[in-house]
Amino acid sequence: MVAVAPLLAPPAGATDAVAADGSEDQLFVVHDVSWEQYEAILAALGDRAGVRVTYCEGVLELMSPGGPHEGRKTILARLVETYAEEADLPLSGYGSMTVRKKLAQRGVEPDECYVLGTVEDGEIPELAIEIIEKSGTINKLSVYAGLGVPEVWFLKKGKLSIHLLGPDGYAEVGQSRLLPGLDVAGMTEFMLRKGDQTTVVRAWRARLRERGDR
Repeated sequence: MVAVAPLLAPPAGATDAVAADGSEDQLFVVHDVSWEQYEAILAALGDRAGVRVTYCEGVLELMSPGGPHEGRKTILARLVETYAEEADLPLSGYGSMTVRKKLAQRGVEPDECYVLGTVEDGEIPELAIEIIEKSGTINKLSVYAGLGVPEVWFLKKGKLSIHLLGPDGYAEVGQSRLLPGLDVAGMTEFMLRKGDQTTVVRAWRARLRERGDR
């Protein structure tokens, strides 16, 4: 069985070594991990905060997000949820819940994920959001495609990209399918604003009400 403890931090001299103050994402990759070992690692980690696990066909990636990562994912989630409130949509968030399929040999814990309505045990979220601060080994779109997640957002270097799953895989588009009335460019503008999150969310809500966005 793969030992869990050594996987929680890169070894000395690793190329993905992190800043001492924890401001950068920590990323560590292990190869030749079986599905049973992956499940054992998930069970050992439990609800341990700050570790997100991705698995794809024997490759295991562990990521511990830094402060900037968590700040960006939180403000984006708050803006999305504010839009849903103003648009009267039954949006439910499930954070970094584990989504996995043994047959597909894939598993992932997104930064945020959502459905319209509620998700039952074993169901797949309709929207997954990933904040990319540091590129990993695993192709996340390949993971999400194997799991059948209909819509994936990536936030990288201040750019929000939307990917919709079709018969030939994901295609990048300019509009959300789950939230078709959402002004993506406008929301991105607010997401990048300076200042505390509550002030930004208040301004975003005011914009939505002013324009009557639905």
